[in-house]
Parts: sequence; structure tokens; C-alpha cells
Amino acid sequence: MYRYDEVDFRLVNERVAQFRDQTRRYLAGELSEDEFRPLRLMNGLYVQRHAPMLRVAVPYGMLSSRQVRKLAHIARTYDRGYGHFTTRQNLQFNWPALETVPDILAELAEVEMHAIQTSGNCIRNTTTDQFAGVAADELVDPRPYCEIIRQWSTFHPEFTYLPRKFKIAVSGAEQDRAATLVHDIGLHAVRNAEGEVGFRVIVGGGLGRTPMIGSVIREFLPAKHILTYLDAILRVYNRFGRRDNKYKARIKILVKAMTADGFAAKVEEEWSHLKDGPATVPDGEFARMAEFFTAPAYETLNADDPAFTAKLAESPAFARWVARNTLKHKVAGYRAVTLSLKATGVPPGDATAEQLDAVADWADAYSFGELRVSHEQNLILADVRETDLFALWEQARAAGFATPNIGLLSDIVCCPGGDFCSLANAKSIPIAAAIQQRFDNLDYQHDIGELELNMSGCMNACGHHHIGHIGILGVDKQGSEWYQVSLGGSQGEHASLGKVIGPSFAQDAMPDVIEKIIDVYLAQRHADERFIDTFRRIGVEPFKEKVYAQAAH
Repeated sequence: MYRYDEVDFRLVNERVAQFRDQTRRYLAGELSEDEFRPLRLMNGLYVQRHAPMLRVAVPYGMLSSRQVRKLAHIARTYDRGYGHFTTRQNLQFNWPALETVPDILAELAEVEMHAIQTSGNCIRNTTTDQFAGVAADELVDPRPYCEIIRQWSTFHPEFTYLPRKFKIAVSGAEQDRAATLVHDIGLHAVRNAEGEVGFRVIVGGGLGRTPMIGSVIREFLPAKHILTYLDAILRVYNRFGRRDNKYKARIKILVKAMTADGFAAKVEEEWSHLKDGPATVPDGEFARMAEFFTAPAYETLNADDPAFTAKLAESPAFARWVARNTLKHKVAGYRAVTLSLKATGVPPGDATAEQLDAVADWADAYSFGELRVSHEQNLILADVRETDLFALWEQARAAGFATPNIGLLSDIVCCPGGDFCSLANAKSIPIAAAIQQRFDNLDYQHDIGELELNMSGCMNACGHHHIGHIGILGVDKQGSEWYQVSLGGSQGEHASLGKVIGPSFAQDAMPDVIEKIIDVYLAQRHADERFIDTFRRIGVEPFKEKVYAQAAH
């Protein structure tokens, strides 16, 4: 993974010292709330419902075991003993005291971490595929490109005060596991007829109040032009994006107003002044960056080792976990392991300090000292030998990280909601817990099959409810918390936005509503048909009829 150089260390440490002085002046009454607000937001510090919240950057979801141990230490020392992993592959601390935040930032700097640009109208954390570098369908490892974008975008003076926040995702594989179609900019690796690697450029995607699927504005961008073309897109957005209404300030609104072709023409015009300029990435820089992401020292192993195969036969529980929570590696004899942060009764995405310490130990013992965060709020050990899987499974099960539910109904993507967030209209965590409890039978979940349930506590859509096969949105209804249900959303190369099925439901009704939806699917599905495929075949009406007929009685 990328390691800081002298410049990185100096920039981060200078920011820590700067914010320490700003915090001191605010607490001494020398800075007003209005003066302090933009300063704290530049450092990822929000004021939530009950306490400050600090969002820590995890660039493209990569962490070392050393960094994870530091996060565990911070959770234990400065917070309430846990952290929350988000859909942008970051981590949030929900209970730090304001006066201790500079100390937290100083501790983060010791392990090459920070909270810069995790908030504000700037370019946020660039995200990518959690299986980058190990997936068999990968065209190119996206992480060097993500790191180049990170370095370009951090402290970029031209893009510090954009009309609104800005999010970039990069996918290097055939399957889009980075949800590039619902980002402000999505970059999807492709090869041209000459075999050169470049990117399909997608602009204007996003969720929130006005969800949209992005539009392709360039089918092939040579890799060396990645920064100059991003520069051109951001310049057009900075120039023409609305600043009079924050609800209409995202780039997706501008692309829709201009049309994709019109926006693309503006970008090409702007790019004509930047192409082949100083920001063109030289081959040497790509090679230098790729050196940070070279393959670890894999052993030469045989696939389907006899001892591993025997364990699969001896333990059905282990076999189920391997089938559901591991991915075939591009190197024979290895697997990528997803550790589920979705055990029933635990807020999705939460991990205790003790669990984080355990994960760090497993990373060292089994996965070359590194791990990943997925935008589905789970953790990944990307390089585990098949012969080590049984030992890892036993330890993960003891720590509460081995629920075999990845991609199933209880693998809920969920924002913190009204329990923490001051923007939320309704709580998310209790609804997720109630649904997990209703479907706690793993045999039943496996029979239901692949199903993505996403939940957000407000229209900001931090839980990505628009692209869940089943989406739940918390809404305020005359001062009460109600929940709107949508069906048919999906991420990936065939991304779609869910359709609201009708009037919202009371909190207590939600498990019943989800059960009725599942009943329709099970009654209507063809053999081996996924929920999303059944929905696309039969449409929303059968689900509406069942849900609202039951609600009427």
C-alpha cells in the first residue's frame, strides 16, 4: 500500500498543528461558531445529534494492521470503544470530545492517516473495488490510479470550494464493484483496439435528493490524461454549477440541465487547453505508483488443497461460510475473505476496539498485514491461503465476524440515522435490527438468495437506499418517523434506481412489510432467479398489492 513521503508527513503534521490552534481559539471564545464551522469541516469534524463526529479518511478502503490497531486505540481512549465503517470506505468516531480531536488527529498522523477532505464542498475520498489487485476479472489494478487522484485532489486550490461535495469512484475490473454509475465521476477501466489501458468516463451520477444514473461522456480516455481530463470536468462544474441552491448544486443537476452531450462538449473544449500539459501523467509516475501495490510474496500452492477440502466436507457451517464469505483469488490456493460486520443485533458497519485489534492480528497472521473496507460496510482480508481459512473462520466466529450472510438479506447497508445524525428524519439502526431479527434464520436467508437491502435515515442517502434491491428511506410525517420502501434498485454495470411502491409505513410495520415483499418474490420466482431479476420481470404491482392489501386489514 502507499506509504507517506517527507512531503506527506509535513503536510499532515502542519494541518494537525493548525487545527490544534484553531480548536484552542474556539474553546477560548476567540473564534465564533460561524468562524469555526468551516475550519472543523475541513478536518472531518461534524456536530451530530449528541456529540461531535470525526470522519477519518481511508483512501480507497486500504488499511494496514498498524493503522487498524491505532483506530482501535483511538476508539478505546477517546471514544466509546467502537468505530463505524461507512459506505465511502471511511471510519467514523461518534463520541469524541471536541478538545481531544487535535490529539486524535496527531495520533492518526503517526500511522499515516488523517481526516482531511472527509467533509466540505471538495473532492472526497476516492473509492474503488474492495477486491482490487486480487479479483480474477480485473483488467488493471485501480489502486495506483486512485492514489494518483488522491494526491492530485488533496489541497487542490482550485477545487477547495466547489458548489457541493464531490465523489469519484474507480473500477479496474469487468464487474463494476465500485458503483461508478452513481458517482459524480466514475472511471471504469477498458482497453482500446490497440490493447492500451484507459478509462470510460461517467459523469453526473449520484443519489441523495435527486438520484441519477451517470452518463458516459467519453468511451476511452488514455490513462496518461486522467488528471487533465478530471481537471477539465471539475473546471466546467466549478464555473457553471449552481451556488444559489445547495439542493441543485451537485454536478448531476448541471449535466441534466446541459444534457450529457452538451456537458461533454464543454469538457472537451476545456480539455483542449489542458491536454498534454504539465498535469499529463508520465509513464514513470504510473510505474512509481504501481510499486506501492505490487503483489505480496505469494506461495506456490495447489488449488483445492486436500486438507482444506476435507475441512469443507467435515464442517457444513465452515463450508457455508467459505461459499458465502470468500472469493476465488487470481492466485491458486488463496481466497479473499469478507468479514461480516452485520451480525444480528449489531449496528451495520460497527466494530469494537477489541474486534479491530483481532482483525489487525488476522491481517498479520493470514493476509500480509493489510485489509480493506468495502462500500457495503464490511472488512476484507484479500490474500488468505485456503489452508488457513478454517483457523481464521474459528477465530472470526468467536469475535462475531463470521456471519455467513454476505450478499444476503441481513447484510444490510445502513447509515447511523437518527440515533446519531442531526440531518436524519428517522432512525435506521432499530429498523435494521428488527429486520435482521425477523430473518435471523440463515437457512431461510440462503433459500431467499442474493438480495441487497439498503437503508437511509434521510434524503442524503448515505445508506445508498436508491440502489438497494429493497430500499428503505426514513421520512418525517407530522413529527413521527415513517419509512418509504422502494424496489428494483441495483449497483454495478446495470445500475438502476429503485421505484417507490407507495405510501410510507410506521416503524413497527417494517418487518412485516419486508416479509410480504419476500413472500411475493418466493411465490413468483423462476428457478435460480434472483430477487432483482424477478422484480424486473414482473414489475412492482404484485408487490404493492400484497403489501398494501395486508396493511389494510
